[in-house]
Amino acid sequence: MLTMPILMLFYHDLGFTAEESFQLKAFYSIAIVIFEIPSGYAADILGRKKTLLIGSVLGTAGFAIYSAFSGFYAFMAAEFILGIGQSFISGSDSALLYDSLKADGRENDYLKLEGRNFSVGNFSEAIAGFLGGALAEISLRTPFYFQTGIAFIAIPAAFMLKEPRLITRNAKAGWADIWYVIKFALLKNKSLRYNIIYSSVIGSATLTMAWIYPVYLSNLNFSEVHIGITSTILNLTVGMTTLYAYRIEQRLQPKATVWLTTLIITLIYITVGFTHSLWCLPLFFVFYFSRGIATPILKDYINRITSSDMRATVLSLRSLLIRTNFAILAPLFGYLTDTYSLNEAFLIIGIIFLILTASSISLFLKSLSQTNVQ
Repeated sequence: MLTMPILMLFYHDLGFTAEESFQLKAFYSIAIVIFEIPSGYAADILGRKKTLLIGSVLGTAGFAIYSAFSGFYAFMAAEFILGIGQSFISGSDSALLYDSLKADGRENDYLKLEGRNFSVGNFSEAIAGFLGGALAEISLRTPFYFQTGIAFIAIPAAFMLKEPRLITRNAKAGWADIWYVIKFALLKNKSLRYNIIYSSVIGSATLTMAWIYPVYLSNLNFSEVHIGITSTILNLTVGMTTLYAYRIEQRLQPKATVWLTTLIITLIYITVGFTHSLWCLPLFFVFYFSRGIATPILKDYINRITSSDMRATVLSLRSLLIRTNFAILAPLFGYLTDTYSLNEAFLIIGIIFLILTASSISLFLKSLSQTNVQ
């Protein structure tokens, strides 16, 4: 993700307001919301490999548009294509990993290997943060040229995947079966419902922070290179943490781990809202440390109580809720920044996340006890 640390700066350089910038990212999330469940269902019915290939092709096309065009509506089209592409990848990748392990009788290794997978991704993103900032010194569009090439690598990578045999429900493909999975996940299975809701709230909080902390740093007069370097260090923090997330969870136990990461993630938003100085940098590192723990373990809890035949759809449902929240909160953050101040935007968004986590954590922890996750 060469473009992530400098994207908001790129929008600003083109004359977009903060609200318009976050509207584009919200539109990306809206595209994911529309296609998330159908694409996850397609992964369960057609196979994860095919949907990962489709997502890779669309991802390349989206960045190619960013490289060749300018203007709000061109970027809106790019975000829509990128959103569809991401929806085909989201859920399919984790489902393929879990089912590959399950086929070998190694599903208990999922948390460790998902953490390792997430860690490698963050190490890669850490390098990309530095390189993206450096390339932006040439021009703010240069990172998009290189990003298109990087996205293209996913296409041959998808061709090389091998898919394990799945246990199916012998369901007839269609919207009726999609609705069956949704009802099962959100209505019939209480443990799964509370896992998905809580996980989506924490996922929304970490996703939102990933897009707004560069705005905060820019407001402190950080240059593109310095934002890129900070992004590199933050992602290295996540990468190192996820390598040991399973050990941290074993040491603290699930309930203590959930409480700790929840308090850190929500309260740092509010703390940053009251502060406007370099002293917030350590808080961002603590936030990313918690993100490195929360992301793999919350996915693991969902995988443990989900059958293979609907795993990708359920994980896509989680992603859908994350993106729905983001599609609402990102433009709100932009509006609050333009209308009031950046600090007040952080404070209000933090209070919203505090309310959402407070209303869902008790039922989530109860579901962990009922599913023997102690």
